[in-house]
Amino acid sequence: MDERPFWFHPDASAEVLVAHDRYGEVTFKLAERFQDELERSRQTITRGPQVWPEYLYGTQRYLLKGFPYFIVYRAVPDRIEIIAVAHERQRPGYWADRTVS
Repeated sequence: MDERPFWFHPDASAEVLVAHDRYGEVTFKLAERFQDELERSRQTITRGPQVWPEYLYGTQRYLLKGFPYFIVYRAVPDRIEIIAVAHERQRPGYWADRTVS
């Protein structure tokens, strides 16, 4: 198993909070399910970061199950960088400036 830690771009962290809060406005359980799916996704990506399809600007994409969001990430030698947690209706690549290191 790949044990690289996750690093969240600050804007990706903000996206998680906004989505979680929106689901929380519907029901606490829905927000909890969203959080659980994010954790399951983290574990899945960690097990095989190169398995998921290439996306844009040297990133890869993992679709969340049961929610209209996907995780944009890139695996680098010392960590897995979460670039965005994007809603499927957002403009593709809106997060491109976050990939510059």
